Formats: sequence, C-alpha cells, structure tokens
Amino acid sequence: MNFAFAGAVSGLVAVALGAFAAHGLKSKLTPEMLAAFETGARYQMYHAFALLAAAWATGGGAVSPAPARAAGWCFLAGTLLFSGSLYALALTGLRKLGIVTPFGGVFFLAGWGLLALSFLVRR
Repeated sequence: MNFAFAGAVSGLVAVALGAFAAHGLKSKLTPEMLAAFETGARYQMYHAFALLAAAWATGGGAVSPAPARAAGWCFLAGTLLFSGSLYALALTGLRKLGIVTPFGGVFFLAGWGLLALSFLVRR
C-alpha cells in the first residue's frame, strides 16, 4: 500500500468535502447533521497527515521533487488566501473579503493533488 499517495488523496477529498459541506449542504442539513459531516471531514484531514507520517515511518516517502515543491507552494498560497481571508473577515466584518476564500481552497486542492502525484512519479 502506498500510504503517502493515500494520505495525499485523502487530504484532497477532505478539503473538497469540507467545502461541499460549507456551501452545498448548509441549507439541506440540520445544524447537528452538518456538524457531524464537518467532523468527518476534519478527522479525515487529521488522518491524511497520519497516513503521510506512516509513509515516512515505513520509508515510503521518496518523492519526485518538482510536484512536491509545487505542492508546498500551493499549500502556502492556500493558507494565506483561505485562512487569511477568514481571519480578516472575522476581525473586520468586511464580507467582501469572502470572495478570496475559494481561491485558497483551490490552492489547497491543487496542493494535495500535486502531493499525490509526487508519490506516484518517482525520481
């Protein structure tokens, strides 16, 4: 089993499902069911990192450097745009800042996809 690839794909799916819950399910589920769905996505993300740690611990961490480096830049950009816009929105109340948040999510998805690719394309 390629735990590194599984961890990267699991991270991608967790981000996608979290976005789906926030935007597509909010009006369709009760607050309790929405919270349960979001908990599932959050725990999936935690365990995506656990799968990556398992890959590293078992020596399965040899990756292709170009997609891994691109993934790192995507994660940084995603964090700045996604988390940064949410922090600014919460602190200032400027709803216009919310337009930036989805771009961060796209960078997160791209980063997880590139990380998965880096584990398939060996040096």
